[in-house]
Amino acid sequence: MSSFHNVLLLGGSGNIARLLTPLLLKRSWNVTSIIHNPAQVADLQKLGQGYSGKLNVLVRSLEDVTSDQQAKSLIEEAKADYVVWSAGAGGNGGPAMTLKIDRDAACHFIRASAALPPVSKFVMISFLGVRMAKPAWWTEEVWQEEVNTTRQSLQVYNEAKLAADQVLYEESKKREDFAGISLRPGFLNSKPAGKVSLGKVPTAKGGASRASVANLAALLLDSPDVKSCWLDMLDGDEDPAAAVQRCVAEGVDCAEGEPFYQV
Repeated sequence: MSSFHNVLLLGGSGNIARLLTPLLLKRSWNVTSIIHNPAQVADLQKLGQGYSGKLNVLVRSLEDVTSDQQAKSLIEEAKADYVVWSAGAGGNGGPAMTLKIDRDAACHFIRASAALPPVSKFVMISFLGVRMAKPAWWTEEVWQEEVNTTRQSLQVYNEAKLAADQVLYEESKKREDFAGISLRPGFLNSKPAGKVSLGKVPTAKGGASRASVANLAALLLDSPDVKSCWLDMLDGDEDPAAAVQRCVAEGVDCAEGEPFYQV
């Protein structure tokens, strides 16, 4: 059985977070789910029925988190030792809101988590194509297609997620007892949880099941030996638990090749 944990789940009303919540509760972990719409509280609370872990739904605006101290206060309120970022502007409010939430608020929670000794893991749900440099395991053709298509169409989102991923990576390297993990799926789909391709995937093309992303997030949180890393992910042909074990054992880190990468 997994050790007991208190998980702060940011963006608790999102599709991945809704799938992740019961996976955490069934491990007998407590979850504090942060949402912005009070009308969703009753619906979210239903996710906690029938599990030994306890679910607490809090209404807070991530848009209003404008400092590390504010983020720290919310983490401490939840008594969290694990933090999951599954939030985002979702295209609402234009580019300014994307930067405010996906970049700025995310970075506040990352820095606050890394600065709090009780917090030992932070999982960021990011995006596979978010990076500065061509990874060695991609061909030039794959890289150019990514730069000229997805990156151009999602320019502000890419900027915001890349900034948050970099801050997570750099902050994580300051503490040996803190694992900052960026789980980076491709374009999301609604398929059931299944087999995956995890780690240095050879392409940015392809889909990623939201249910599989949630499952991998839970497995990574539950892995006692996981270290700070980026892990790219698509639907694939490997058992998810085996994929996590392989990546952890081999020290796979898809941040390799980035200017800030550290061995």
